[in-house]
Amino acid sequence: MDRLIHGRPYEETQEGPRFRPCAPNGVLARLGDKWTILVMSHLAVARGHRLRFSELKNGIEGITQRMLTLTLRNLERDGLLVRHYFPEVPPRVEYELTEMGASMLPALEGFTSWIRENWPHIEASRHAYDARP
Repeated sequence: MDRLIHGRPYEETQEGPRFRPCAPNGVLARLGDKWTILVMSHLAVARGHRLRFSELKNGIEGITQRMLTLTLRNLERDGLLVRHYFPEVPPRVEYELTEMGASMLPALEGFTSWIRENWPHIEASRHAYDARP
């Protein structure tokens, strides 16, 4: 019989709880990557909530063109942002969070707040662990 912990299903067996990978793993990996939260945050605060590629790249320190391209494609694929193409000369492309993408922002805020509050403790734990013989 499946049970839930923090929304994650698991089965109680004689050997103890057993967790199986499921579809959300890919979504968790996407949200946990280095650039996704920054791209989504930048789009959330942009005037009109739309940005061109160059505006995104210039607003996210350290992101390469390749990584921004991959991040945008993956977010579009997952339905978290939409790409608007304007057939002008030169062509113009803008990116915008979808309703589903925008609905994820409060969860990301909770996650990043937790990290901000606990980061000093995490760093201290890492240093203590690394200093062990």
